[in-house]
Amino acid sequence: MRPTLSRRGLMLSACAASVAAAMPAVAQLRPAIHVLKDPNCGCCGAWSEILQSEGFDVTVEASMGTLLARYKLDNGIPQEMVSCHTGKIEGYIIEGHVPAADIRRLLDERPDAIGLAVPGMPYGSPGMGPETEREAYEVFLIRHDGSSEVYASYSSA
Repeated sequence: MRPTLSRRGLMLSACAASVAAAMPAVAQLRPAIHVLKDPNCGCCGAWSEILQSEGFDVTVEASMGTLLARYKLDNGIPQEMVSCHTGKIEGYIIEGHVPAADIRRLLDERPDAIGLAVPGMPYGSPGMGPETEREAYEVFLIRHDGSSEVYASYSSA
């Protein structure tokens, strides 16, 4: 006896296949970023919350002093690019208050690089005060040879 597929079975199979096909796309909508930060830093927490609200799956790990500095150094962040927190996402390092749109662009373009950095803590960058009062700042792409180039620029508000 040969099994037959009913119309209902066909529809359920098609539905299951479309859900399974959509799963990788859903996972990409919420890219996972792991953030190392000083447990006493409020702006780092604010940046993480902004990323969470922008659709990132954020995990946070407390790290301080020389351990955090060593992590930055071990992952290729040049001293002049250092900020207060460091994230890792899909093989890239995100240093400082990098906007979510620039992280998404990095993941879309996939350049051969270490990652992105916003050196220091510019006022008005994500997690550092109101964007309406923003000072001008730049996001840098850090290359594997330690060089960097401007990836995005934000003018003062």
